[in-house]
Amino acid sequence: MKKIIFLISFVGLSLHAQTNVTSKNISNFNYQVEEGNVIKTLSYLTSDELEGRDSGSEGIELATVYLENLLKENGIKPYFKTYRDTLSNFDKTSYNVVGYIEGNDKELKNEFVIIGAHYDHIGKIAAVNGDDIGNGANDNASGTTAVTEVAKYFAKFKNNKRSVLFVFFSAEEKGLLGSKHLAAKLKEQKMDLYFMFNFEMIGVPMKDKGMDFYLTGFGKSNMASLINEYAGEKLVGYLPIETKYMLFRASDNYPFFTEFNVPAQTVSTFDFENFQFYHQPDDEFEMMDTKHMTTVITKTIPVLERMINAPKKEIKLNEK
Repeated sequence: MKKIIFLISFVGLSLHAQTNVTSKNISNFNYQVEEGNVIKTLSYLTSDELEGRDSGSEGIELATVYLENLLKENGIKPYFKTYRDTLSNFDKTSYNVVGYIEGNDKELKNEFVIIGAHYDHIGKIAAVNGDDIGNGANDNASGTTAVTEVAKYFAKFKNNKRSVLFVFFSAEEKGLLGSKHLAAKLKEQKMDLYFMFNFEMIGVPMKDKGMDFYLTGFGKSNMASLINEYAGEKLVGYLPIETKYMLFRASDNYPFFTEFNVPAQTVSTFDFENFQFYHQPDDEFEMMDTKHMTTVITKTIPVLERMINAPKKEIKLNEK
């Protein structure tokens, strides 16, 4: 998550509204993400070999190849001619990685959903105890890993009625450049985007918050209430510090909101109290709670399925 320098002076009353939770549980859904797969992807992306995945570096090239191969091995096609979407707004050659699963409904397949996370980090940094690699486990190999598991699910079952792009963004740490580039590109191509769902820093659980994730831009749409209705529990909620630091504007959801004016929001579990190694060398694989990650990804997949397959566009921006 890029550094936050803005503060906000007030909180809208709508942001304090409690999210509705109903008993509409998702039935007959027994799919379970395997923790071993979470560990495999997360441990590779955070390895010293990748040298902190700085955009345009040799280290992030290894991550790019890994993600390309994962998509290919799971039968997920590239959306463009290749999986690589070359950034037009960064001085070093950098790529978003974009996979595509066409929807199976003859009408709804013309509408798109984007599920994303940034896979870049900050590379080599000031050494702490001799370690100068910012491995970026929580930020954001954790979110990247979540997208790989969601992508594998839909690739296996091919049950998405709308078309889905699985996007791994580069240069988020340079100012959301990967998402800015892609949002503008897809807008120019007149994509019919329903919503964008972004994972950011989900590697450690929150404590005593009464929810699994917080949702940025909580009051901007009805996404939170529908997520919880689909989940049958309070999967997402509101965190006041999210508004204070304007986190809605701080991750790769935001360019899709500004370009398309559709719901585009991020889930996170980094609450500024549960992880002290933001942008530090100790943001390592060993600090991540992979059981927690496996649980919340598993919970999120059926919710995303219902969001993607809704007969009408149920998720809407709230009126100002």
